[in-house]
Amino acid sequence: MAAPPSSSAETTEFTALKEILAPAIYSAVTFRADSPMTGLPTADKEVTMRKQLIVAAVALSAMTLAGCTGGTGGGGGDSDPDSIRFLIGQPEDNADLDLTKADLAAFTEATGIEVKLDVVPSENMRTVLQTQLRSGEGPDVFGYDTGPGFAGALEEAGLLYDLTDAYADNDWPIYDFAQERVTFGGKIVGIPNDIESVGLFYNKDIFDSLGLAQPETLDDLTAAADVIRDSGVIPFAVSDKEGWQGGHLLSMVLSSEVGGDAMEGLIAGDTSWESPEVVDALDVLASYNSDGLFTPSPTAVTYDNANALFYSGKAAINPTGSWLAQDIERNVDFGVGYIPFPAQDGPGIFSGGLGSGLFISATTTKADAAIKFLDWNVTQEHGRWQVEEQQSIPAFPVDTEGIEATPLFTQIIADAAKIADGTGDFGYNVDVLMSDTFNEAMWDGIQAILTGQKDADQVAADLEKNF
Repeated sequence: MAAPPSSSAETTEFTALKEILAPAIYSAVTFRADSPMTGLPTADKEVTMRKQLIVAAVALSAMTLAGCTGGTGGGGGDSDPDSIRFLIGQPEDNADLDLTKADLAAFTEATGIEVKLDVVPSENMRTVLQTQLRSGEGPDVFGYDTGPGFAGALEEAGLLYDLTDAYADNDWPIYDFAQERVTFGGKIVGIPNDIESVGLFYNKDIFDSLGLAQPETLDDLTAAADVIRDSGVIPFAVSDKEGWQGGHLLSMVLSSEVGGDAMEGLIAGDTSWESPEVVDALDVLASYNSDGLFTPSPTAVTYDNANALFYSGKAAINPTGSWLAQDIERNVDFGVGYIPFPAQDGPGIFSGGLGSGLFISATTTKADAAIKFLDWNVTQEHGRWQVEEQQSIPAFPVDTEGIEATPLFTQIIADAAKIADGTGDFGYNVDVLMSDTFNEAMWDGIQAILTGQKDADQVAADLEKNF
């Protein structure tokens, strides 16, 4: 199991990253006239690698977001060396799929390499991908989540192409902390796509109509949710049919309650997952569900359906990640804010980390073309495309001169700006850093809590057992 970054691992490269990126990118982003922000503070003191990760995320908050999945080797039997097969999970909005297709067409025009795109339902991606990779009939390139429980499991099974030499040959500018998340057994096996945060999107119009202020503590949030429920609106658009959403829920509640340092202790194994703080976080989820603050029967609700409840105004709060910001702006006609899940004694902290990445199948016969495709994805031009078109946070430096930020994206940057000046804190999206075994126990455990089959103490014991 990979240990989290720590202050002892701080390097001069990260120091340079903080000093160069934070001021340069903040000053380069242009905020629209309808945005409340006119600029952002820059980092002013040494911070740990953990804070520097988010410095990059915030500094590049006018940057990338992709959530791809998929991949395989050999191009599915196609022997054309100038044609590769690319597997991804179905984007949450069809407009994102159109953007991907346009980007692939631009790559083909620039390189002469044709990309055959395969799209599978996101909830089936894990099964489809592993089946194809193990059979040797999968795509040449695919998108998939980073971290030990995802890409790490594929590497352990010998299913990923070693990109260590490609990194050296192409001088790919991936941040060191991001590169660590796609390095297993001394091999670099992927290109990280995006840096994400997890928190609460909320409908400002509903809050204003009910006389509710932005919650600053857990008690504030609970009181607001009670008022929203009593008004006939679903307080939280919670889904957990697919299972992974439960991990995000626990990550945001627990991170806010214990802080970043304590999260590192849990992930490293220095603190037990049966600790009172973990049990308390699980109890929050259990009580919110039993009190009718979550979507009815959340384990029967899909992620897309929960988002639709928020888009339509039938639910007031959507607990999810920064990757959804652009889809929200496309689908709503009300004001939206983005905040961390509050703590008992304050506003809480965002959970942060890497999202998906691009990988090559170990059995591909088209490594040269596949590597050219990865190289395309880390160019300055492509980084700007990600910023402008996807409103996402890339894992490499991008010149954002002249790029405009939308109001919601500005809100995301504003809420995270204090992290960049060294005064903030952030937690972790747990599943990205944990083993497949632990994640399964976490996902199953949250579902068990939401269905009343287990209590918080039982789930905490399962987490510790499967650490």
